[in-house]
Amino acid sequence: MRKITFMGAGSTVFAKNILGDCILSPALRDSHIALYDIDQQRLKDSEMMLNNINKNHGDYAEIVAYTDRKEALRDANYVINAIQVGGYKPCTVTDFEIPKEYGLKQTIGDTLGIGGIFRALRTIPVLLDFAKDMEEVCPDAWFLNYTNPMSILTGAMLKATEIKTVGLCHSVQKCVPELLEPLGMDTEGLQSKIAGINHMSWLLEITDNGKDLYPEIKKRVLERGAPHDDMVRYEIMKRFGYYVTESSEHNAEYLPYFIKNNYPELIEKFNIPLDEYPRRCEEQIKRWETMRDELVNNQDLEHERSNEYGSYIIEAMETGKPYKIGANVLNTGLITNLPSDAVVEVPCLVDKSGVTPCYVGELPPQLAALNRSNINVHLLTIEAALTQKKEYIYQAAMLDPHTSAELSIDDIVALCDDLIEAHSDWLPEFK
Repeated sequence: MRKITFMGAGSTVFAKNILGDCILSPALRDSHIALYDIDQQRLKDSEMMLNNINKNHGDYAEIVAYTDRKEALRDANYVINAIQVGGYKPCTVTDFEIPKEYGLKQTIGDTLGIGGIFRALRTIPVLLDFAKDMEEVCPDAWFLNYTNPMSILTGAMLKATEIKTVGLCHSVQKCVPELLEPLGMDTEGLQSKIAGINHMSWLLEITDNGKDLYPEIKKRVLERGAPHDDMVRYEIMKRFGYYVTESSEHNAEYLPYFIKNNYPELIEKFNIPLDEYPRRCEEQIKRWETMRDELVNNQDLEHERSNEYGSYIIEAMETGKPYKIGANVLNTGLITNLPSDAVVEVPCLVDKSGVTPCYVGELPPQLAALNRSNINVHLLTIEAALTQKKEYIYQAAMLDPHTSAELSIDDIVALCDDLIEAHSDWLPEFK
């Protein structure tokens, strides 16, 4: 019996999508599904929820909640990672509130910038512990990483461990519908090509029976009224020529152009939701009890298969039926004008042999330049985590596009020191 282990199973809604998808797959439904989380109540909630889905779809799977991490991993064929180290409180709150004292504002703070750097520093040691256990009890398992910051964490696993790791994000699947549907354009039967880095991949081509749709897209973008939620991405496309995969609220903080104390009018002009992630977390906390009844205590719970890649990847590896994904992998000559030690997001083919990335070649030079500005932060944050040298934290922050556009070098160093102190329980090696 194949074993699918879910690390961070207390992410109940996400566990429903990924593992519910596995339960619905005829090729995977008889799997042993191992759940692990340090929050025992949320672990129990997810176990109850998945047992309900399983019972209502044939009761084929074996679902077990584990309190011993190594036993959860033992003999796993696939390990799905969705952990959040330090949680929303206190760590994410800290990542937002201390930078505000320096005048540094964020929207999401989980991928790049100060928030992304410190989330990575908290998470990498935990992933390396997972890898150490995996090397002992399931060395041939695939590690499917869904946790942000995607590029940094995937890169750390690929650099520091022997575990077969791939990074997965749903922004590639969502990109074309998010662009075309608000413009009143059909999304069916189109061909698209997407490549770059996670949360900053580029819609390089979009065609309908060979016809380039970009001219019509750009025409309709100019006709669309304001305000709306995609204004940053429209501006990026206007200035750099291509649409970016991840949302405007994310990309507003990956670049130095949009969140600026000297130009506060830009926030309204581009409809930028400052503090969006904390606000979203608070709303989810308030809704959880109602959601808990719907998900956990509902014995009639059904599930429809989602478009998350996880189950389709496992299905392709198990059956040999090829499946195409967009995934985060090491840049082994795949994008020729990005660094070879970077993690890139490119089309990949999945089958019994695993994940085979596709060659992309050169990105348009302006897109590669924008990607490199983010890759600099990725690589230095990985160095900081693996060497435990504080100077790499400072340098990662100094090279972050948004942070360096707003703060002096002295303030960047002081901000990092304040965050190291505030996160000392999670970062004892840097204190």
